Amino acid sequence: MAHPKRKISKTRRDKRRTHYKATTPALGVCSNCGSTVKLHTVCGDCGFYRGKLAVEKEITA
Repeated sequence: MAHPKRKISKTRRDKRRTHYKATTPALGVCSNCGSTVKLHTVCGDCGFYRGKLAVEKEITA
C-alpha cells in the first residue's frame, strides 16, 4: 500500500478542511397548523405534508 512520503502539517490539513462546515437546515411553515417545519418533511405536530394528511397522529390524553 502507498504511504505518504512526508507528514501533512496541521496548517495544510486545516486549509483543506476550511470548506467542511455545517449549514443550517432550510425551514418553512406548515400550511395546516403554522408550525416551523424542515422543508420536504412531514409536519411533526399535525402529520400533514403539502396540504394533505400523510401520517395519522395518535391522540394522547
